[in-house]
Amino acid sequence: MENAAFAAHSPRALATEAVHAGREDLAQLGLHAPPLDLSTTYPSYDAAGEAARIDEFAATGARLEGPPVYARLDNPTTARFETALARLEGTESAVAFASGMAALTAVLLVRASMGLRHVVAVRPLYGCSDHLLGAGLLGTEVTWTDPAGIAEAIRPDTGLVMVETPANPTLAEVDLRAVRHACGSVPLLVDNTFATPVLQRPVEDGARLVLHSATKYLGGHGDVMGGVVACDEEFAGKLRQVRFATGGVLHPLAGYLLLRGLSTLPVRVRAASTTAADLACRLAADPRVARVHYPRIGGAMVSFEVYGDPHAVIAGVRLITPAVSLGSVDTLIQHPASISHRIVAEGDRRSAGVSDRLLRLSVGLEDVEDLWRDLTEALSAQPVRSERGGVRQSRPVGR
Repeated sequence: MENAAFAAHSPRALATEAVHAGREDLAQLGLHAPPLDLSTTYPSYDAAGEAARIDEFAATGARLEGPPVYARLDNPTTARFETALARLEGTESAVAFASGMAALTAVLLVRASMGLRHVVAVRPLYGCSDHLLGAGLLGTEVTWTDPAGIAEAIRPDTGLVMVETPANPTLAEVDLRAVRHACGSVPLLVDNTFATPVLQRPVEDGARLVLHSATKYLGGHGDVMGGVVACDEEFAGKLRQVRFATGGVLHPLAGYLLLRGLSTLPVRVRAASTTAADLACRLAADPRVARVHYPRIGGAMVSFEVYGDPHAVIAGVRLITPAVSLGSVDTLIQHPASISHRIVAEGDRRSAGVSDRLLRLSVGLEDVEDLWRDLTEALSAQPVRSERGGVRQSRPVGR
């Protein structure tokens, strides 16, 4: 599909790769927009040849040469998205799944199939990732630790070290190079959903696996669900085999929308990040806000804690949408302790910094003044910090 020699010998800027990766063959095909292949099966009159190709897949998990056989094995549209995402993350390959959780499940199953069921993980993680690891639903066992304790937590049966940076929802960051050093020979999985390859490429700091909930920034419009793991080809082959066996495939239409989303990813992330940084500064100066979390790396996510009732803020927004998820072109706000991290035990949630007064804001592409007006009016009934450090009730602001 791609001109590999061009890609290898002509390095291109991220913005250029976002627009062109996975599409290099279109002009030769007489096309401008990528085609959408919705076939579930493909005709073949050479059964013996198909048998040989399937045997090869069973042995290696490599993409089949020639036309597809069945959509659970591969799909040309989804493959374009995988190619493009791998190029953006700087990896050999990428394997797409029906959701971010399906992608993480596949990684855990690959390691468990090798007898490596133990995971070392750093909180906070996305609530459902936390639950999947902690509940042992896949037969895994997890040791929770801070970054400094990773090396000590590793056992002979440790198959994975997992971190999320910036983390959901506190936006805590970890030093990936230091974490990778602590991992030794154990693969490091980094959830890069919040940062995206626009802000960081974890493989450059030694990570072997990069996880995305593609539902978020990669899609970018709140209308597609998917997940993807960027990695080396050896691990990708094992992931494809798990995907084939378990059926957690990405639908071709989702692959088409995700490939389209990648083309504007750098523009969207940078624009939203500028607005988010501005809002973080304004919130930090607001006496109704107790604390603001904004990562040094930047990004479009802001978390903040209020002195009063966070649910009143959720109920008070009008322009901003109170909803779970993130990374869309419109701004979303949610209360993690009630929604995204509700499934995490209360004590674990709080010890990870997810307080009951924490709100998470996913900043979109609206004008910053309109967003600030909506936020400040939603905050109008909140108590405020007094000059002496106490708290007093603010007076409502008319709409």
